Amino acid sequence: MPSHPRPTVRRRRLGAELKRLREKAGVSMEDAAERIGGDKPKISRQENGRQGVSKLEIEALLELYRVSDDRLRTALTTLAREGRRKGWWAQYSDILPAGFQERLSIESDAARILTFQSMLVPGLLQTAEYATEVIRAAGKSQTEEQIKSYIEVRASRQEILARPNPPQYVCLLDEAVLRREVGGPAVMVRQLDKILEVNNPPRLTIQVVPLSQGWHAGADGAFNIYCYPDPMDLDVVNLDYLDGALYLEEDLPVERYQLAFDELRAAALASRHSMKLVSSVRQGFADRA
Repeated sequence: MPSHPRPTVRRRRLGAELKRLREKAGVSMEDAAERIGGDKPKISRQENGRQGVSKLEIEALLELYRVSDDRLRTALTTLAREGRRKGWWAQYSDILPAGFQERLSIESDAARILTFQSMLVPGLLQTAEYATEVIRAAGKSQTEEQIKSYIEVRASRQEILARPNPPQYVCLLDEAVLRREVGGPAVMVRQLDKILEVNNPPRLTIQVVPLSQGWHAGADGAFNIYCYPDPMDLDVVNLDYLDGALYLEEDLPVERYQLAFDELRAAALASRHSMKLVSSVRQGFADRA
């Protein structure tokens, strides 16, 4: 049986809109498949974002669905074309798991990224030294060349925060993240310096959930929420686990994690007070460096 690529953000957006338009027009999957010379499973894969849609197929389906809005037709045709475009991470496909490549696709197109991290500084904020220690501690057999490539990926990921129209990034850190020593005091000083340097509300906001909060809404572990700017986009929750990652897109679980994030943010120190705590912890590491 042939394998089909994991859905990218663009393919998910396109598929979701094609499904909406088909259902609005009262067209069955069988009739849609017949129009493009395919079968029902092909339509299902396209609507799930797991298979691309050609320009000719888009035009045929939109004709069948009686879509006359030129702006919408152009937008969907553009999505179909961009869905076939490879991301910058394609050059690292030999070392990056398919699931992580999917995350990079989701992350690169997000308009807003909400992160809660309970163990480590998230990749978008890591220094090269801190990232190197994290990668080496992962326990996998890696050559120095592979580690170097992973660090390059980290650096490329972080470029989305420096582009002309960056996503809004709200990062909540459990206080334990600041105090967990990774790579020694000197590495931690430079890592905490970076957190102090990049914090710039409201575009990039870092807040700390203090240990005094005790048990909280993020006690079950880290998660990321990727949000998109228009109704065609589906927000995505990312959960990492030992051997891979899970992506949630259904409304109910996404809403639950959005609620958990809101509760965590309410429990967190304000950004200004969070930076005072970061500075205090940094000084403790500096005294030992």
